[in-house]
Amino acid sequence: MPGTNLTREEAQQRAKLLTVDSYEIDLDLSGAQEGGTYRSVTTVRFDVAESGGASFIDLVAPTVHEVTLNGDALDPDEVFKDSRITLPGLLEGRNILRVVADCAYTNTGEGLHRFVDPVDDQAYLYTQFEVPDARRVFASFEQPDLKATFQFTVKAPEGWTVVSNSPTPEPRDNVWVFEPTPRISTYVTALIVGPYHSVHSVYEKDGQSVPLGIYCRPSLAEFLDADAIFEVTRQGFDWFQEKFDYAYPFEKYDQLFVPEFNAGAMENAGAVTIRDQYVFRSKVTDAAYEMRAETILHELAHMWFGDLVTMEWWNDLWLNESFATYTSIACQAHAPGSRWPHSWTTFANSMKTWAYRQDQLPSTHPIMAEIRDLDDVLVNFDGITYAKGASVLKQLVAYVGMDEFFRGVQAYFKRHAYGNTRLSDLLGALEETSGRDLKTWSKKWLETAGINVLRPEIETDAEGTITSFAIRQEAPALPAGAKGEPTLRPHRIAVGLYDLDEASGKLVRAADGRIELDVDGELTAVPQLTGRRRPAVVLLNDDDLSYAKVRLDERSLAFVTEHLGDFESSLPRALCWASAWDMTRDAELATRDYLSLVLSGISKESDIGVVQSLHRQVKLAIELYADPAARDALLARWTEATLAHLRAAEGGGDHQLAWARAFAATARTPEQLDLLEGLLDGSQSIEGLAVDTELRWAFVERLAAVGRFDEPEIAGEYARDKTAAGERHAATARAARPTPEAKADAWASVIDSDKLPNAVQEAVIAGFVQTDQRELLAPYAERYFEVVKDIWDSRSHEIAQQIALGFYPAIQVSEDTLRRTDEWLASAEPNAALRRLVSESRAGVERALKAQAADAAAG
Repeated sequence: MPGTNLTREEAQQRAKLLTVDSYEIDLDLSGAQEGGTYRSVTTVRFDVAESGGASFIDLVAPTVHEVTLNGDALDPDEVFKDSRITLPGLLEGRNILRVVADCAYTNTGEGLHRFVDPVDDQAYLYTQFEVPDARRVFASFEQPDLKATFQFTVKAPEGWTVVSNSPTPEPRDNVWVFEPTPRISTYVTALIVGPYHSVHSVYEKDGQSVPLGIYCRPSLAEFLDADAIFEVTRQGFDWFQEKFDYAYPFEKYDQLFVPEFNAGAMENAGAVTIRDQYVFRSKVTDAAYEMRAETILHELAHMWFGDLVTMEWWNDLWLNESFATYTSIACQAHAPGSRWPHSWTTFANSMKTWAYRQDQLPSTHPIMAEIRDLDDVLVNFDGITYAKGASVLKQLVAYVGMDEFFRGVQAYFKRHAYGNTRLSDLLGALEETSGRDLKTWSKKWLETAGINVLRPEIETDAEGTITSFAIRQEAPALPAGAKGEPTLRPHRIAVGLYDLDEASGKLVRAADGRIELDVDGELTAVPQLTGRRRPAVVLLNDDDLSYAKVRLDERSLAFVTEHLGDFESSLPRALCWASAWDMTRDAELATRDYLSLVLSGISKESDIGVVQSLHRQVKLAIELYADPAARDALLARWTEATLAHLRAAEGGGDHQLAWARAFAATARTPEQLDLLEGLLDGSQSIEGLAVDTELRWAFVERLAAVGRFDEPEIAGEYARDKTAAGERHAATARAARPTPEAKADAWASVIDSDKLPNAVQEAVIAGFVQTDQRELLAPYAERYFEVVKDIWDSRSHEIAQQIALGFYPAIQVSEDTLRRTDEWLASAEPNAALRRLVSESRAGVERALKAQAADAAAG
């Protein structure tokens, strides 16, 4: 039985038989305030290649009332089963199907999500259809290569707003009749419905005029910085239209900040939905604004790459996401007036770290993954698909040249507008414009898994002159259980030569201190460096052009250890920080030494995004990778340092806020916890630090986790912040309390009931797992293995994935956890998706054990 799955083979067969022309979708959402179900009427017009064939249309619905095919009524009880409606006896040429069903509102962030705002008690709806969830709202041929036009008619309550892909019409009797869309895929259609607040503007240039809208709930309107969002959006329009040489392809561009959103955002054509945590209620650092801008630009890039031209099947999902990621960061780096010209530093610091981590898991896979069915793609929105893919696209741009790359992209858009493509279509266009043969490049980079390691091999004479310089490339064995063979790849990299400038005290790259070259095979000689004086630091992959783990030679490593914070430019600093973190994860650098390195250099780190990443990484390293016998001492050392930096930071600045959050995350002594309480009640203060709503909750959650706060204090804080965000924070704080009763209640609310909305469930899981509470949580390791398969089989994908990942006993770093995981994997017979998630979590425990041993050995 297919259940809700769809195989690639089934999709290919259906695409050969059918060409879809149009959908007319009529939804009665007039009862949305009360919830339950709603009437969905779908009329689909499609052509069939041969007479007498049979096919099916997808639908997930509690009830199907009518199925009419070419005027003939079909019995729903006979044709509707396993999320499919069978379509027998199709006519050659035009066919018309009408389906009348009752569909259900959801609270999982899939299909038509319904949320009630506790501030105004109003319901707010939005759709989320990627990957296969348009079928939860209307009957659809749910695959990306069966494009069609979509005409929505929606009945909604009085005074509400309805937004879709086409411009919003004036309602008549509370009915909105939208014009048909251009030809798009089902997964980028959208409806956003409710009493939303909105701000409007227009993008105008060279006679072009595109209406712009920004939407959020009224309870967030006071925090909506629409001008800043419009500014980023306009920069994206300018830069993308120039680089793509193709006008924005839809009639308007709305950005809708919606509640309880599972992802960062979704590229619905002309109606982008974005998680409303990006409407900042409290002070955040510039890193948060940079991340929001990247998200805005990522979705805007999808309007061309993804919506105008769409992948044929989900095996090219990586290209869709990687292109949007690469071009959004390139836009931040190069667009005139951008606030974030250092965006490649952020990319190296965050996205590539994610990619390197993912690529060392047993589930690692080629960038161009084999996607056999929907179950495969649902777990493939990962660090390979987004971050490694974007890294490799950056490498491709360095390989063919940026101008040649975008000329190829321009030809690709013109050739395939409103159609579907494969990777070969883009590579063919790039070969035409660059003159490079990309077949070998593609095979080695896109069809193989794993990471290469690059190391310099340097010989010098007695005077310090380089007599020999080569780059050694290694292809480490893939993780146990991963498919494929280690592969050496062609790399386009730069070698940077850095020395300490005595006047400024900064590590700087000389004017002639950069060599760009192709590295291929096991050993690549670099004769250009022979005869030069050896610099203080030799940095491979300078400017971060390629995707590889980089190791410093012994002399460079020793110098960087003393001077990491002294690099004048943020990008080489980020590359060295990333290398140190990678060595810590690989048990090549002891956690205690990583902590010393961070404490010696972080005060000189100006990039706030890097600082915040270092905060997270140090905390994770001490809690999971440190020798357990040394953990408390290292945590004490780190927390004392966070407090010292907090007190020394400039008042009201980003660094002060970041250090306040880092301090709150691990505060542990009576004096430190007294300070948190004092900052909350106003009896203590730190000059310039505004203890606003979100920072208050960070303090409350920590005080709850250590047993200082209980229900009265949590309820009191929620009374100050009776919002959806406050509800989530309170749920986290309650689950964090260090009592058996609190843990039992939190576990039961997630496992024994399926009533929690997605965002609240996520908050409960976040509070439940506290690394300070290993002994208290130990019994839940066995309970996890008892329930996880049933949860996976009975809950929606998003809900089940939260539980499978969040409740895995990752903090129980022991051989026993590995043994119990192996027993479960051998006996439970999970499907491929669940097996992958559990195997990835197991790999984290295995890595932590090795790192703990390395740290103990260093003691």
